[in-house]
Amino acid sequence: MLEQSLFAVFLVGLLGGTHCVGMCGGIVAAISLQLPGQGTRFSYHFAYNAGRILSYAIAGAIAGAVGASTLLLKGFWPVQQGLYVVANLMLVALGLYLAGVWQAVTQIERLGVRLWRRLQPFSKRFLPVRRPAQAFALGALWGWLPCGLVYSVLISALASGSAYSGAATMLAFGLGTLPNLIAMGLFAQQLQVLTKNIWVRRMAGLLVAGFGAWGLARVALASL
Repeated sequence: MLEQSLFAVFLVGLLGGTHCVGMCGGIVAAISLQLPGQGTRFSYHFAYNAGRILSYAIAGAIAGAVGASTLLLKGFWPVQQGLYVVANLMLVALGLYLAGVWQAVTQIERLGVRLWRRLQPFSKRFLPVRRPAQAFALGALWGWLPCGLVYSVLISALASGSAYSGAATMLAFGLGTLPNLIAMGLFAQQLQVLTKNIWVRRMAGLLVAGFGAWGLARVALASL
């Protein structure tokens, strides 16, 4: 089922682009405004997003490793099953968010506020961005910005069963967010129009929610 989960979280990243632009749009715009040519801007934006997605993958690996630790404890099947149920519930919630039905996932952002307060001051060391390495470091730092979408997908990484699967889950999500943030930094208005189309968002949201509902149905059938 990992392939289905990866596709689902990729869709969450892609269609959650409006939220991602809202969270990272300021820093992306700042990088764009201080660079001259479009070719130059692409290398800087690629470096920024590479750093951001690397942080997602690291967080996913940590979450996956923590979740996998329950596999080493005999008699803890209810814990493993509980993580799986929670992960699929989060997919349903993310699908409803994408469809514009329920915004509860954004409330999860409060969980990382304290950590971000400690990390955010370090961003001043990399501004203004003069080299791709600075953009990469800034992206790696910005990857820990409190974000309801990121934290929700991390729950899926927690239930993935291994550090590798957790990293893959967050990598798929990060790659999904990439087109929107690159588009904001460069051009591709057509892509932004597509991801903001209400019917596209509803269909994608229902698809993601469907993956979560199918996972919950599998748990129910297994318990019969």
